[in-house]
Amino acid sequence: MSNDPPLQLKPRLTISVDQVQAIIRRMFPHASVLDVTELHGGEIGTVLEIVLTGLPAHILKAYPASLQWKMAKEVYVLGLLRDVDVTVPGILFADDTQSVIDLNYVLMTKLDGTVLGRREADLSDAGLFAIYAEMGAALRKIHDVTLDSFGYIGPNGVWTAYPSNHACMSAQLERKLKEFCARGGDTALAGRLRDGVVARQHLLDAAVIPRLCHYDFHAGNILVTSQGDPHLSGIVDFENATSGDPLMDIAKALYYFTPKDAPKRDGLLAGYGKIERPDWQETLRLYRLYCTLELWCWMAQIGKREALADLTRELANDS
Repeated sequence: MSNDPPLQLKPRLTISVDQVQAIIRRMFPHASVLDVTELHGGEIGTVLEIVLTGLPAHILKAYPASLQWKMAKEVYVLGLLRDVDVTVPGILFADDTQSVIDLNYVLMTKLDGTVLGRREADLSDAGLFAIYAEMGAALRKIHDVTLDSFGYIGPNGVWTAYPSNHACMSAQLERKLKEFCARGGDTALAGRLRDGVVARQHLLDAAVIPRLCHYDFHAGNILVTSQGDPHLSGIVDFENATSGDPLMDIAKALYYFTPKDAPKRDGLLAGYGKIERPDWQETLRLYRLYCTLELWCWMAQIGKREALADLTRELANDS
């Protein structure tokens, strides 16, 4: 078992109005800060809403010391989407000098709308199908962005480039299996998982063009209109973006759905459109296994070991 301490995430950023004012005046010399509010969001960074006089609100996003490079990555990925017909935040500027606060940060536009997760409980099955269909259509547009190679995206493009999806995913699966064992996972189970992946590795060959994948496409990262029937108003948080097989992105988007979430699953797939791939459903199942393995390793890394038993059972069922 690894003796490394849990990764520390979500920096508790205490920022004074004077510091925020200094940041804002780089872009808006005459604006005054009225309020600074921390928004609830993901586990990686601290996200602040800044209310200004005479201007729309803006977002300040800071990154933990262990993941400072994530700032440049998010700027890079949002740049790839500049000419795509999806609504994403606009970067006003990024600062890695740590001259105002001691973390890297970006100042970006604040998108209109409410997080979809806050509205889902009030939606009918038909309403869930409809908004997830909009999400599926948007995800397809994101996948229209192509890159030069397969692999995880770093601050300036694909970090470790692979010539094929097969090579990329084989390497990633092996790396996660080794991490699984190093962090205390069952070595016999790891061996069964490895054998199962080898038996299905031909499924990885069908993806021949590396495409931009959000890889964290869920209701917490989707903004919708606040009143009436919800409609997609924005997509946020591209920290986990990768260059790979679109089916991997779909598998991750479907990962947490239970049988009662059929309207969401059906809507997302309907909105995405026809998938011209042989054995695409079996490929989704293979990628689901990878998502589970990846989540197991992540929970172990951040010290949430209480989640590992259920994830281990899920891996065993897929082995």
